[in-house]
Amino acid sequence: MVPNQRRTTLEPLVTAHVRIGGNVHTDELRSYASPSNIGYRHARVNHGAMEYAYYDYRLAETVTVNGIENFWRHLKCSINGTHTSISAKHLNSYVKEFEYRFNRRNRPEAMLAELLSKFRPLNG
Repeated sequence: MVPNQRRTTLEPLVTAHVRIGGNVHTDELRSYASPSNIGYRHARVNHGAMEYAYYDYRLAETVTVNGIENFWRHLKCSINGTHTSISAKHLNSYVKEFEYRFNRRNRPEAMLAELLSKFRPLNG
């Protein structure tokens, strides 16, 4: 989780998690204005102009942030529908659990086997 949406907060996270030369898709938030200045190919959707996805021939891919927005929407619904409240102290744990489930949502049968494989068998 990030404490704020300032450029000075976000840029170090991009450089830590996206390889130089990688593509970065954002919306029009001003804090996202300069990924191309620090070595990334930046493409932006303009929600204010009702733009949600388009094909960028320079990047040779569809530019959209719909996937991450979908993730956050489902996370919020999951938290609101399951918990009365959550503490900031444990927020990262809730997000990590949801991320695990969300990334396996199309193959739920694999979740149990994967989880069980993490445990050592009991002896005796």
